[in-house]
Amino acid sequence: MMLVAGVDSSTQSCKVVVCDADSGKILRHSKVPHPDGTEVPAEAWWRALRAARDGLLDGVSAISVAGQQHGLVALDAAGVPVRKALLWNDTRSAAAARELTEEFGGPQAWADAVGSVPLAAHTVAKLRWLADHEPQHADRVARVLLPHDYLTWRLRGGTPDLAPTTDRGDASGTGYWSPATGAYREDIVALAFRGRVPELPRVLDPAATAGHTGDGLLVAAGTGDNAAAALGLGIGDGDVVVSLGTSGTVFTRAARPSADAAGAINGFADATGAFLPLVCTLNAARVLDRTAALLGVGLRELETLGRQSVPGSEGLTLLPYLTGERTPNLPDAAGSLHGLTVSNMSPEHVARAGIEGMLCNLADALDRLRADGIAPRRVLLIGGAAANRLVAEIAAEIFEVTVAVPEPQEYVALGAARQAAWALTGTTAPPDWAAPPAQEFSAPGEGRGREIRARYDGVRRLVHGL
Repeated sequence: MMLVAGVDSSTQSCKVVVCDADSGKILRHSKVPHPDGTEVPAEAWWRALRAARDGLLDGVSAISVAGQQHGLVALDAAGVPVRKALLWNDTRSAAAARELTEEFGGPQAWADAVGSVPLAAHTVAKLRWLADHEPQHADRVARVLLPHDYLTWRLRGGTPDLAPTTDRGDASGTGYWSPATGAYREDIVALAFRGRVPELPRVLDPAATAGHTGDGLLVAAGTGDNAAAALGLGIGDGDVVVSLGTSGTVFTRAARPSADAAGAINGFADATGAFLPLVCTLNAARVLDRTAALLGVGLRELETLGRQSVPGSEGLTLLPYLTGERTPNLPDAAGSLHGLTVSNMSPEHVARAGIEGMLCNLADALDRLRADGIAPRRVLLIGGAAANRLVAEIAAEIFEVTVAVPEPQEYVALGAARQAAWALTGTTAPPDWAAPPAQEFSAPGEGRGREIRARYDGVRRLVHGL
């Protein structure tokens, strides 16, 4: 039996799974937390990975790292980070994103060049922020990496003379690599970084080998977390994934690259050689966490309370922009609760309004993909909040499509392990790992979801003038 390992270096933690390369069965797993915050020392991720893999990799032949996208890891000539890494959810670069959009010729020019219009999350905007706000650090930057690039490089030895690598899935989230042409836009790097063009990682094909660890373990190319989740789920035609993590993501596999001048759809590549149009929100599962905390209950009790309410929460509407928002692009927005009356100002209605508000925001994201010609056959609901049965039921109602909840798994880590198996075996496609069974929830077809969406949209326009 050949064993492979997959790593999910997420915002919150480092998770490692060890799988049978033939069946995909998870045999061992571990998890180590990451520091909190929107800027984190990259070395903390490496320490977490070392701790998570300790004693876990006996007999493993290959490993692959999937990491949170967009984060800026800037290294000096000695391979030492010049500052803490800026994470995807750090919104200080929002103004820089707006500046770059105009300087390069507007949203359509960006969509045509790299498939995405800059937002605060994209690496390219963080480069501009670094150049303008910390020029003393910017002047020292010799290499610019993403979180998964950094960990892959450290696994391979992490010496100054060792060239870093990345893959097309993660490179497509930088804002300076084109999924359509498969090439970096160094002119965009120079524009963003005020004339500086540091070394960028070599972009590997999906099944390529990045190198080996010191003890001979094959290191695969790795990828971004969303591309890894798609690979772990084995999504097919008509499958749209809605992931309810710290952020919310809505994505699907596509045969052609996207170029959305409106800026809502990120025109990413995937980890198979195809494309991964994706819409991201800053707020998802945390909305439920904070709603539960407000009510002084746990997540299980939040579901119980929500079931005592009714569809529409008797007119109560939550705008869930607790940390600003990325889609719609409202980095400075705050959350708000609207429509309070004597009859609906109660825990059960607040509980349901929290769930409905989170899902209405993600339904807007799903509509962006529909407008781009994608016709969802079903939604695969994953992430911690997907375990809440009421969330799945309301999702089917609001999305107006069948919602399937796969068996809970570490799909990002599993996708990374699947990529490691692909690189190890050299087959032309990922191994045919059995897809986990999914519980399905059908759309009720009574129009209640549309009514909830309409009220949500009306409040959003009233508050934010959209």
